[in-house]
Formats: sequence, structure tokens, C-alpha cells
Amino acid sequence: MEFKVNYNECLVNLANSIRKYYGLKTHHSTLAYIDEILEERKPETVILFLFDGMGSRMLERIMPEDSYFRKHMIKEITSVYPPTTTAATTSVRTGMTPMEHGFMGWDTYIKELDKTITLFLYGEKGGKAPLPEYQELRKTFEPRKLAVEIREETEYFGCEITPFDDYTYKTLDECFEMIKHHAKKEGKKFIYAYDTEPDSSMHRNGVYNPKIKEILENREQRIQDLVNELENTIVFVVADHGLINIENIHLSDYPILVNMLERTPSLEQRSTSFKVKEEYKEEFKIEFNKYLGQYFTLLSKQEVLDLKLFGEGNANDNFEYAIGDYISIATTSNKALISENDWPLASQHAGLFDDEIYVPLIMIDKTK
Repeated sequence: MEFKVNYNECLVNLANSIRKYYGLKTHHSTLAYIDEILEERKPETVILFLFDGMGSRMLERIMPEDSYFRKHMIKEITSVYPPTTTAATTSVRTGMTPMEHGFMGWDTYIKELDKTITLFLYGEKGGKAPLPEYQELRKTFEPRKLAVEIREETEYFGCEITPFDDYTYKTLDECFEMIKHHAKKEGKKFIYAYDTEPDSSMHRNGVYNPKIKEILENREQRIQDLVNELENTIVFVVADHGLINIENIHLSDYPILVNMLERTPSLEQRSTSFKVKEEYKEEFKIEFNKYLGQYFTLLSKQEVLDLKLFGEGNANDNFEYAIGDYISIATTSNKALISENDWPLASQHAGLFDDEIYVPLIMIDKTK
């Protein structure tokens, strides 16, 4: 299996360059070329805008070469493993690898609760409401964000502008107004902003639906209009991952595999964790490869650890429990594995296709 996630040139390293610029301790290596730019230009404001799902390969196929984002793309870097929103945005917002911050997939098994939690919805997988036990646990489980550290540990200002954080917005117009408001503050500052598109629309309609280009053109124009109003600022635009159109396979069609499991599968539909009943540990691998091996590469926990799929660092206390006994990874197929309480979608991510892994590093310089 070829593992293309580069933990020396990925979203983690970009976040650590920003940590370094604001005088915070770095968790991992930085991007030297970004360090050089920040040190030379010394922007009063750094804005990091993340458009969910805007992978670089999709961007290059859909948008013309002279489009605003493509003209300002300085590099193609990688996401983290798995290339999915929960893991990747948490890495961007902290500078930590998934093994460190523990936000390893959309649905992550939490040993302390003995439950699989949909982390960004704060509840048990398949549940319809936040789980009080997790609401309490996340006070210590959830890592501190870069923007919060800047605000609380330095003389500078930092904030996150998203649909679900302290600086929250309901419409994209409101988001950009908030960015402009905070960018006008005195002194050195960092602003992280997040948009659910084009990921949300691609999940529903597929990657190459005509609506996707309209969304990208809209975001390009909004960023361009924002930049025109800024001074002494560097704007970075990135994505957490890309997506591919997929075909769904239902695990329930393979009852022999379901009956071997100790709990519901977790993590992602293209990177799935399995906890297997003790008496089936060896048999599961044989049966899985018999039925699904043509679509997914099945790795044991030890193989996952040896390959350092989730990065390096001080492992989160929950890390090895969340891996389970095996992880299946979509390495050569466009299949997604649907298990209990999963949502079948038109396109997905979290596998190891180039379109899922590679993301653009876009920079617009308004310091001159």
C-alpha cells in the first residue's frame, strides 16, 4: 500500500508555521517557505480560511487555470490520515496529528464512555441528541485550539469564525462581515474561518455537479472582495480534504462479518475501524479479504501503528482504543462501506485516492 500523506508537508505543518509566527510552542516541523514569507512580510493579520472538501485535484479539473484560487495556489500539500473533516480540521486548528488530538474520524470510539461518538455532533453514533456524558468529557478530551492559545497565552488576538464556535455565523455574508470586523482590530491577530462548502453539496450531488463550479466561483469572488478591503494581511486558503464520487457497499449484506464484530464499525466509510470478538480475530481477516479485499486494504492495529498512519507525537489516551483491531482503507476502489447508522452519500472522502488526499495551499499577500 502506497501511503501518500506527507507529515512533513501537510496541514499540520502549516498550522505549526502559524504557531511559530505568533510565538507559540510548535508541536511538529513547520513549512520553511511559509516561515520565510511570514518573517519577511510580518503581516499584522493572518487569515486562514478553510473551504471544506475543496481538494486541489478537483479544483484543477473544475476551475480554469487563470481562476483566482488557482492563480494564487503556491503549493499542493496533503491532508492528514484519514483525509476527513473531523481529523483534518482539528489538525489545522491545533497543529497536532490525529494520533495526538484523538479526533480520528467522524464516528470515533471513546473507551471512557464505551460508545462510538459522532464527535462534531456531540452524540452517540445514530443518536439524535447530544450525549450528556460526552458533553462533560469533551471539556478534557477536546484539544485547545490555536486561535484560543493565541488569544489566551500571547499579547495578540485570535478567533475562529465558524457555524459552531464562539464566534459563530449563520450566513456566509455574516461570516465575511465578522472577518472584516476582527481584521480591523489593532495589533497582531490571527483569524481562522470555515465554510461547509463545497463538501456539503458534493456529498449530496456528487463532485462534478454543475452547482459545484458555481459554489467555487462564489467563494473566489468573496475572498477577492475581502482581500481588496484588507491591508497588511496575508490570507491563506486551504481545504481539509477532497472528495470522489463513490459506490456504496452495505456491510449488512455480509452477515458473516457483522456477526464477528464486538461493536458497530467506526471512523469513516472509506477508512473503517473494526473491533472483532476475540474468537474471530484471525477468521475476520480471512473472511473480510474473501468478500471485500478487492475493494479495501485491511490493516491490523499493529500495521497501522507501524505505518504511522495517524502521524507521530504523544498519543492521545484514546488513540489505540479508537483504532480497534483492524482498519479497512479504500486504496484502489471508489467504494464506501456503509454500516449501522451510516448515511449513504453520492461522494465521500477518507480513503487514499489522490483526489481525497491533496489540498491546495493558496496565499494572497496584501502586505505590500
